[in-house]
Amino acid sequence: MAEPEVVRNQTFSGKDWALAELERAVYEDCAFHDVDWSEARLTGCTFAHCEFGNVRFNAAELATCAILQSTLRKCNFFDATLTDCKLTGTQFLDCGLRPLTIDGGDWGFVSLRGQNLTAAKLGGLRLREADLEGADLTRADLRGADLSYARLKDTVLKGADLRGAELDGVALRGVDLSGAKIDIAQAGLFARAHGAIIG
Repeated sequence: MAEPEVVRNQTFSGKDWALAELERAVYEDCAFHDVDWSEARLTGCTFAHCEFGNVRFNAAELATCAILQSTLRKCNFFDATLTDCKLTGTQFLDCGLRPLTIDGGDWGFVSLRGQNLTAAKLGGLRLREADLEGADLTRADLRGADLSYARLKDTVLKGADLRGAELDGVALRGVDLSGAKIDIAQAGLFARAHGAIIG
């Protein structure tokens, strides 16, 4: 299979790519502004060091895509599905992420600071060293997620399901866990974080 052509240093503005089907496209150092990718299907595409501003991914399907060290500002993912996508080092700023379906993938070092992820399904997602400060994860499904060394300062986890999630290196003091579901091992971690001696 021929290697895909790499598109570099291009700016795309006001494009209507709704319902488009895109496979194995590669963009580096590109900018996308006011682009409509609603109901599009992106498969195996790579975006590296790109900027997205006011891009609509409503009901779009992204499968095995990589959005690496990029910035998404005021983008809308209403009813979108991301399957096995890699978003290492990418920043979400004032984006609409509800409802959003995420099925696996690597979101290590991603910044979701202050984002509303109420009831998001993030089970099994790799969120290692992610910045979730101030994010609202009320009732989020984080079962089996890798949250190692993630930043959770002022993160709201009320009613979230954290059973089986990896919490190594997480500063647990001050995290709001009202009504959250945790397993026995995690209960010990939280107790020790608050000064309890288990014996």
